[in-house]
Amino acid sequence: MPTFDPVRSFRKLAYNNALANRRLLQACAALKPGEFEARRTSFFPSIKATLNHIITVDWFYVDAMEGGTLGLKAFEVDEPFDDVGSLAEAQARIDHRLTALCQALTPEKLVSTVSLDRGDRIQKERLEDVLAHLFQHQTHHRGQVHAMLAGTSVAPPQLDEFIVADDARFRGKELAEFGWNEETLMR
Repeated sequence: MPTFDPVRSFRKLAYNNALANRRLLQACAALKPGEFEARRTSFFPSIKATLNHIITVDWFYVDAMEGGTLGLKAFEVDEPFDDVGSLAEAQARIDHRLTALCQALTPEKLVSTVSLDRGDRIQKERLEDVLAHLFQHQTHHRGQVHAMLAGTSVAPPQLDEFIVADDARFRGKELAEFGWNEETLMR
């Protein structure tokens, strides 16, 4: 009987996060001029604004989970990227950091305390709760971009084929691009 690994789900969510971000940003790279910035109906007014929000929030939380002191400086520029290419490169870097953080998790680290600099206070949370919050945030806003893509020249990509073993046939090329394999994803 296999043993329960409390960090496995977080590793898988980190892999899913990186793969889904890559797939979504590749679709966005195919947008026609003006579609990335075009005003749309969503929580943020454009694909550009939503994707920039995702990355600045990632910077804030990943830095805090790594023990850094970036704090609210992560949000000094609302939209640090004007084009999909540079945003995709930066997103890949922060996704790599998040994946590395999750690969190094232990049960003890999951219950450690993360300090989040909120400017007027330091918020203290368990690492496992911050990770769950960050993955939920990513999924929520990727879904909004996915919906906004439906009103563009680019079809929204499939984003939910990364967790279960039966979906392996849909992700082989993408895993190889990351230097991962099914064993990496399923352990």
